[in-house]
Amino acid sequence: MQNETTIRLAVFLGLFAIFALIKRCAPRRERALPRRGRWITNWSIVIISTLGLRALAIGLPLLAVGAALDAEAQGWGLFNVLALPSWLEVLLAILILDLAIWAQHLVTHKVPILWRLHRVHHADRDVDVTTAIRFHPVEIALSMLLKIGLVYLLGAPALGVILFEIILNGTAMFNHSNIKLHVGIEAVLRRFLVTPDMHRVHHSVHRDEHDSNYGFALSIWDRIFRTYIPQPRGGHDGMTTGLQWQDERPAKLGWSLWLPFRRK
Repeated sequence: MQNETTIRLAVFLGLFAIFALIKRCAPRRERALPRRGRWITNWSIVIISTLGLRALAIGLPLLAVGAALDAEAQGWGLFNVLALPSWLEVLLAILILDLAIWAQHLVTHKVPILWRLHRVHHADRDVDVTTAIRFHPVEIALSMLLKIGLVYLLGAPALGVILFEIILNGTAMFNHSNIKLHVGIEAVLRRFLVTPDMHRVHHSVHRDEHDSNYGFALSIWDRIFRTYIPQPRGGHDGMTTGLQWQDERPAKLGWSLWLPFRRK
């Protein structure tokens, strides 16, 4: 769709700047490591992942939005058979794609080979807005393949896919942000959205806690499937985030990219 990439990039950069600024004014937790090294590493990972998707697009020209346009043109997918109202197709596409990402996230914790990739994200000792973009390039490529397949299966409208991608990126940056929300506001928001305090539990070093709260956007899936933990056992100020690597290695680019291929 025309200007789709520009719009998504502008929204992404704008929200990133907003959450980073709020964090400076109202941080939830103190940093464990210097920000500069972590941010350079996390931004480098997302740049490599983006280039990887561009390379994937050479061999597989239709990524998620292109798949939606192709499915519409070919008349493929559930929605193209049912011929639902456009607004309902967009809404259902967003909900189903969000549930799919929730399920994918759960699977990455349960399947050992996928967990080796996903732990690159969890190895970050500090959870802030850049953690939201810290995913191994191979995991990003696999996630895109899943979305393409689901878009074809649904016949999801392109507008629904674009809105979903914008919502997913925005809420992921929000719930990874190290920002302090008023207790009352946080309690209301987490009824339907994943908040920073809710998602921080997922980054706990305790296995039972990081095997919970899988949502990125909507919080309802964790409540429905009983994977919801409201608070960490040690409290947000006393909890430790990350994995077993409580040193400076996760802030290094080479170490982070090679982590899935290490023995441990």
